[in-house]
Amino acid sequence: MINTLWLKTFCTLVDVGHFTHTADKLFMTQSGVSQHIKKLEQLLDTDLLLRTGKSFRLTPAGLKLYEDGKEILLALQNAEQAIKEDDPHQGTITMMSPGSLGLKLYPFLLDKQQQFKQLVINYSFASNKGIITSLLAGDSDLGLVTSQVANNDLIFAEIAQEPLVLVAPATQKDIDWPQLLKLGFISHPDADHHGSMLLSANYPEFEHISQLNQSGFSNQISMILEPVSRGLGFTVLPLHAAMAFAAQSMISIHTLPNAVNEPIYICRKKYSPLLKRQQLVIDWISEQLAL
Repeated sequence: MINTLWLKTFCTLVDVGHFTHTADKLFMTQSGVSQHIKKLEQLLDTDLLLRTGKSFRLTPAGLKLYEDGKEILLALQNAEQAIKEDDPHQGTITMMSPGSLGLKLYPFLLDKQQQFKQLVINYSFASNKGIITSLLAGDSDLGLVTSQVANNDLIFAEIAQEPLVLVAPATQKDIDWPQLLKLGFISHPDADHHGSMLLSANYPEFEHISQLNQSGFSNQISMILEPVSRGLGFTVLPLHAAMAFAAQSMISIHTLPNAVNEPIYICRKKYSPLLKRQQLVIDWISEQLAL
C-alpha cells in the first residue's frame, strides 16, 4: 500500500518542480525528498521521474500516480475537514429501510428535521436486497434491514425486534384455521416469508402459503391493508405497518400465542467514517423502535 506521506511529497515535488523548494515547503531535507521518491519507485517497481541534471520530467507511470494521487490527497483532506467540523445537527443523511419501518420512522424523523433545520434526512423505501446494493455502491449512508448478508465491507448491528401480526377485517373475530381458509389471503411482496413464519408457528395445519386462497395483492405498503379493511381477506405484516394504517377501526390486529419477531439491523459500510449526525440518527431510531 502506498504511504500517503511519500505520495504527498511526490505530488508536492511535481507541483513545485524543484527538489530544494519542495524540501523547504515540506520542512524536509532535500535528501529526505529524494528518499521518499526512491521508496515510491521501489514499491511500485517503476521509474516515476526522468532526471536531467537538476530538472526532471514525469514518466507515464509518474503522470498517472500524480493525477490519481492528487485526487486521493484531496479526498483525505476533505474527510479530515468534515470530521473535524462534524456537527451532529447539521448536514445530510441518506438512509433506506423496508416500507413497514419507514411508515413508523419517516414521520418521526421529519419531526426531528423540523426541530433541527440544518439536518437533512433523505429517506427511501426498498427491499433488503436493494438496501444492501445501495450501501455497497455508496449511495446510502445507513440502512435498516431485517436480515444479514455475508459481506466484509458491511457492518450489521441488531437494534430492535419487530413483531409479525395477523391482520383481519374488524368484523372477523374468529381467526381459527377454517375461518382463515374461508376468508382468503391478501398477498404482498414479503407475504410468503412473513406468512410462513407466523402461520407455521401457530397453526399445525399450515404447510405452505399456497394452501390459502389468494384474494388480493398489493406491492404498496400503505395499501396492503385496504382490501383487508373491506373484508376481502387477511394478511400477515410487521406490527409497524399494521399500526400505520389510517383506518384502524376497520381492521383487527392479532398477536398470536406463539410470537414471531423479525430482527432489525442497522447497516453501514465498514470503512466509511461514522459521522456524529449518523450516530445521532441511529440513537433516535433505536429509542423510537424500543417504544
